[in-house]
Amino acid sequence: MKFLDLSPLARYIEQALNTSNFSARPDTHVLRPTHNRLNSFLDHVDVGEYIVYGDLEAYSCKLAGLDKKLSRSLDQEVQQVAQTGSSPLELSKSPLGPLTEASSRKTLIYLILTLNHIYPDYDFSQLRAHHFKKEAGLSRVEELVDTHMLEVSKVWENTPGFGETSFLDTLWSSIDEAIDLKECDVYSYNSDGETDPFGEKATVWSFNFFFYNKKLKRILYIGVKAVSKAAASDAKDEEEDSKYIYNSDDEGEVDYGMAGEMDV
Repeated sequence: MKFLDLSPLARYIEQALNTSNFSARPDTHVLRPTHNRLNSFLDHVDVGEYIVYGDLEAYSCKLAGLDKKLSRSLDQEVQQVAQTGSSPLELSKSPLGPLTEASSRKTLIYLILTLNHIYPDYDFSQLRAHHFKKEAGLSRVEELVDTHMLEVSKVWENTPGFGETSFLDTLWSSIDEAIDLKECDVYSYNSDGETDPFGEKATVWSFNFFFYNKKLKRILYIGVKAVSKAAASDAKDEEEDSKYIYNSDDEGEVDYGMAGEMDV
């Protein structure tokens, strides 16, 4: 993954990530029992040919400890760069809004922090605005989620203790209750397919969305991926086979990797 080097912006983001008190735990004030049931169900859903894994979390977007002097210095630097006419396009126009505006920079920071907390085994701190997309409207997001989760809905309906109401109605009512959808901007992360949780070879499809309510200062994140059972099994077999390297050019000689070099 290649990242655009914007030194003033990079310093601002690094400082924010290091000094933020962005809640590393879900916002318990908005997590209802239904929300918890959904999250538990989405942890592992067997739909036949593939397994669906999902995350549904809400976070409070409250940053503290940001140095006001640093912020003022950043704003001055950005303005100076813009006046020279050599500002990268990302600085003046981005999917999150003009990065010359503090609100756009904070949105970027919130999205990065959310990913870091949801997926602690990965580091998203080097992401920039062009790695995200602002969705045109809620209807498209709802359509995409509903389409991908059709098979999951069937499992929900046939699972004791879950199928009293339809899965999709339960999902969207829970999200709306937590975040107030009509007041949200919706963003998505553009996976590079290699260095993030959505880049596994066995992944059949995936989606992720951030519902950001600026008035509530809250983000609700949903991320779901489907992993092929067959592809995952093949990948595991390949990993096992790679431990043993056979050299067909040497008659009868087999190279067993490191074990072959050890004194026994």
